[in-house]
Amino acid sequence: MRPCSDDFIIVSSPEEAVDRLAELHQQATHGLSRALKAYLKDRVKPDAENHCQYRYPELRLTYLCQGEVPASVRAFAKVQVPGTYSVTVTHPAAFRKYLLEQLRPLMHDYTLRVEVGISEQNIPYPYVVEQGDELAGSGVTAAELARVFPSTDLSAATDNNADGLTDWESMESMPLALFDAARVDFSLRRLVHYTGSDWRHVQPWILLTNYHRYVDQFIRHGLDMLVGDSRFTHMILPGNVRIERGMSEGEMQAIIGGVVWHRYQMPAYHLLAGDGDGITLVNIGVGPSNAKNITDHLAVLRPHCWLMIGHCGGLRQSQNIGDYVLAHAYMRRDGILDRVLPPNIPLPALAEVQLALQEAAAVVTGERGDELKKRLRTGTVLTYDDRNWELRWAQERPLINLARAIAVDMESGTIAAQGYRLRVPYGTLLCVSDKPLHSEIKLPGAAGAFYERAVTQHLHIGITALDMLRSQLNSLHSRKLRSFDEPPFR
Repeated sequence: MRPCSDDFIIVSSPEEAVDRLAELHQQATHGLSRALKAYLKDRVKPDAENHCQYRYPELRLTYLCQGEVPASVRAFAKVQVPGTYSVTVTHPAAFRKYLLEQLRPLMHDYTLRVEVGISEQNIPYPYVVEQGDELAGSGVTAAELARVFPSTDLSAATDNNADGLTDWESMESMPLALFDAARVDFSLRRLVHYTGSDWRHVQPWILLTNYHRYVDQFIRHGLDMLVGDSRFTHMILPGNVRIERGMSEGEMQAIIGGVVWHRYQMPAYHLLAGDGDGITLVNIGVGPSNAKNITDHLAVLRPHCWLMIGHCGGLRQSQNIGDYVLAHAYMRRDGILDRVLPPNIPLPALAEVQLALQEAAAVVTGERGDELKKRLRTGTVLTYDDRNWELRWAQERPLINLARAIAVDMESGTIAAQGYRLRVPYGTLLCVSDKPLHSEIKLPGAAGAFYERAVTQHLHIGITALDMLRSQLNSLHSRKLRSFDEPPFR
């Protein structure tokens, strides 16, 4: 592949860098979109010079080490060794806040040469097609378009940086971030597909659940926030349906009633705030495969935190239906990540998240001390990939006993492992919905009473914990999640 240009421009400020990235990305995507439409209409093929324009912008930092590396307790925005770091960038305008948060401390604390130019990484044409309507009825197949325009190359979209598979010593330029533009664009499109809403609506504080009843309560909470005096301005439902502050209760309910959330595999609900620190709830459904799938894609947005709030089976006689389990360790029997993160790798509990969840439980329930301990138990959560694990109880019992597990589910260990792997702070607060080993199962009547009583309180604990964590960003993005060879960007 021939280089488009060696003319990388040196920029003097973070703002100038992001502005230049946005300008180059807009030129490339608009040019590719125009060329695609021209081909669909008149079969006009772009020439080699035009092809050279359909590439992602690139950001380069060269660390000009002068003396010792500055000491910093920050977990991100730090350079470990002298050299050049680079990354291709997509949608820099949408990621502006994140990019500035990384560049400002870097450019302030280190002697850097910062350059922006055009990379050698092609922008695949599907990533500039918004709805697909322009392809319908054109008579052009995807195979034909792939011969004329840059197409998706999934071998180029990898998690090698996150999984520690990048050989920094053999690279001319070290990675500046965990994910490059191709990997990010791949996930942005998947997010739209699975969640049913524009990826730009996803907020930096994320709740993940495995039951739709939490969705009902999240919507109810959102309406209360929009009707009352709060920092929230509007809510986005699946299908990009919008509810705004100032609407009447009746108008809001009519809009909610028309939402076709069941069209989407993992529908997402977004409560947006004026300060940009809103909350997203995703109903991921049941199972570790879903849990890995959605977090693979949410991670490219670099959220501040994701919390699992769902149901579990209690494993101890002393637990009652409706009690809470705050996971401080995970026994991973899900198998979904064993190839990239073996189950013998420990997942550290993040103190900031643990303390926030426990304090939030105290605030919402009004219980503290021994009274709270009766309702909230801290311990190991066992995550399975087999919903009917009880049928192997005789074989599984010795290992569960050794692990001192107090609860079992199908998602929490996977979500925590993904947070550890992809450097997203994580936590788990589960609610005991049955006790499979003690003849307390979810019969229809009892389950209905449990849901009515417990779901609202559980959801509010999760929301309250996220609100507490908003003021702890410097400590939340912990060095516990950083590896030896770590890109400067969070």
